[in-house]
Amino acid sequence: MKSHVLSQLRSLEAESIHIMREVVAEMERPCLLFSGGKDSIVMLHLAVKAFAPARVPFPIMHVDTGLNFQTVLDCRDRWVERTGVQLVVASVQEGIDRGLVQEEPNGSRNRIQTPVLLEAVEKHGFDALFGGGRRDEEKARAKERVFSFRDDFGQWDPKNQRPEIWSLYNGRVHQGESIRVFPLSNWTELDIWAYLEAEEIDLPDLYLAKEREVVERGGMLFEVNGFTPLKEGETAEVRSTRYRTVGDANLTACVESAATTLHGVVEEVAAVRLTERGATRGDDKVSEAAMEDRKKEGYF
Repeated sequence: MKSHVLSQLRSLEAESIHIMREVVAEMERPCLLFSGGKDSIVMLHLAVKAFAPARVPFPIMHVDTGLNFQTVLDCRDRWVERTGVQLVVASVQEGIDRGLVQEEPNGSRNRIQTPVLLEAVEKHGFDALFGGGRRDEEKARAKERVFSFRDDFGQWDPKNQRPEIWSLYNGRVHQGESIRVFPLSNWTELDIWAYLEAEEIDLPDLYLAKEREVVERGGMLFEVNGFTPLKEGETAEVRSTRYRTVGDANLTACVESAATTLHGVVEEVAAVRLTERGATRGDDKVSEAAMEDRKKEGYF
């Protein structure tokens, strides 16, 4: 009898689909966090596969900082229209306007996303949130279990997590507690791009190289736009660039690239040795423990 061996990508796909189905079976009201970036798009694509031919049995939530690239919002809306999922938008700007959070002096809205997220979780009664974090991205995320438990304040204690032996996941929570679930934990950036190419998945055009007007700041290239205008004394230049990751438009840098196709991106990513967040996310350079501090406060 012939044995059937799954490829690396299909094994990862099967694991992620199993995790999603397990969450829907165990939890009362899950939700998928969706930013319009490549990882959350892969998650939604996997969710569509996991529950086909039925609709995805949970809503998606976008924590909107108000500093998004328009092409990312356009891609988000295309996915909502195509899949028919319910979209919940938690607006940071609205939270600022009514005094829930205060704008930070450095222009970053990453830290003030947390109270907005936690308020939306409580309002809608979500007890499980799918997040697109991967262990290869950053040190704090490398500590994360697939089922990451949060207390009734939404906080994460990395020393108080449950074992996941033989891929058995315990979703039991008490009143007010919740879990973050990371179906892409064992994927790498290269796996994500290879899967995007194999499945021909729709993405924001920021991820592919084109000529952009950029300015160099702190060793990183920022596109000159309404969120990152030129400062006094700076000079812009035109370079062929793409984005490896997508965050707030005022803090996310691009990288020089000639990859105008997904296949070209796969080849480039296979050759790099610096993570996408380390290379392009200015908000992660606040301190060595910036990500872990935000996660302990209730961040994704």
